[in-house]
Amino acid sequence: MNLIKMHKLWLLFAQSTTVALGVLFIILLFRPDVLHWQPQQHNLTIQQAQQPVGGGLPGTDSFAPAAQKVIPSVVNVFTQQKARSPSHPALQDPIFRYFFGDRLDPRPRQASNLGSGVIVTANGYILTNHHVVEAADEIQIALADGRTLPARVVGADPDTDLAVLKIEASGLPAITFAQPDSVKVGDWVLAVGNPFGVGQTVTAGIISALGRTQLGINTFENFIQTDAAINPGNSGGALVDSAGNLVGVNSAIYTRTGGSQGIGFAIPVSLVRQVMEQIIKEGSVTRGWVGIEVQDLTPELAESFNLKSAEGALIAGVLKGGPADAGGIRPGDILLAVNGNPVNDSASLLNLIAALKPGADAQLMVARKQQSLDLRVKVGRRPVQRTPDAGLEPE
Repeated sequence: MNLIKMHKLWLLFAQSTTVALGVLFIILLFRPDVLHWQPQQHNLTIQQAQQPVGGGLPGTDSFAPAAQKVIPSVVNVFTQQKARSPSHPALQDPIFRYFFGDRLDPRPRQASNLGSGVIVTANGYILTNHHVVEAADEIQIALADGRTLPARVVGADPDTDLAVLKIEASGLPAITFAQPDSVKVGDWVLAVGNPFGVGQTVTAGIISALGRTQLGINTFENFIQTDAAINPGNSGGALVDSAGNLVGVNSAIYTRTGGSQGIGFAIPVSLVRQVMEQIIKEGSVTRGWVGIEVQDLTPELAESFNLKSAEGALIAGVLKGGPADAGGIRPGDILLAVNGNPVNDSASLLNLIAALKPGADAQLMVARKQQSLDLRVKVGRRPVQRTPDAGLEPE
């Protein structure tokens, strides 16, 4: 009898224990906080990076959307320069040429060039570099959709190395211009063009510097520097931000090998738009000119002239009979302001003079023998000039 009772108690204990363990297991599985117990965790806090404003990577961490947006707006520019007449009259004699051929006239019979361009309007205006189409007799534009169309030069500006072309087409994918002050050093950019004639190519980099001047590439310089790979054939192509908006036109590279070494230069969109609109409207770019030669005022020169600071520009020469000469400007004067705008250096002076309207009067403030003089000058029209290359190559 006792054995039967003990057996029943054991079964009851075993069943109770099993139920209790099952309940405990369920609690641990679904509500561990009830028992103040949690699995062990590593104490690691990660700060989520915010999406950069302006030139950062797109949210997909890919440049594909920007590339797809800009590629249809970038074209390939092919130019041909036809053979000129023989340089010596004897070479025009057919008998003479029969015996001697072209051995005495080594010039190439036909020269070709290639570059890139950017569609800026839906009705066929295209922006490129002046050096791409300079001296070209024939220009062909290859569109991204496979069409090839002839182009004519609407106008060019050698001082900024820009030119505007026109093709007879409509409904073209015009590029979107970025805001002039939207780019910053460190922003991602894409360079789109036709390097070495291999076909449409996209490379990526960052904006390395802004406002590069005194490089000896163009007369008027305010370059964007980038490390995006730019090579021969990229000239006139687009430099765009990570949203596919135009921030500059690729123009030149610094190189010792002929290829990209991570130092490329693009003309900023602010200057591009200003020149482009003048060319489309008037066929050329008009700038002011007063006929002076200037140089930067160094601290040593400022001290020799008893000036308190090195601000301003030293007038090193005055063109005889020019506007400045007629207005009383003399070599050795220190030009301090133009129409009330202060002159910081020779580069800023060049831009201030260029912005003047030909035919208008300008007030120039100069320092002469420790005296300040206000002189009135009749502004002339700046003649077209080309700054010689200074070790940098058009690409």
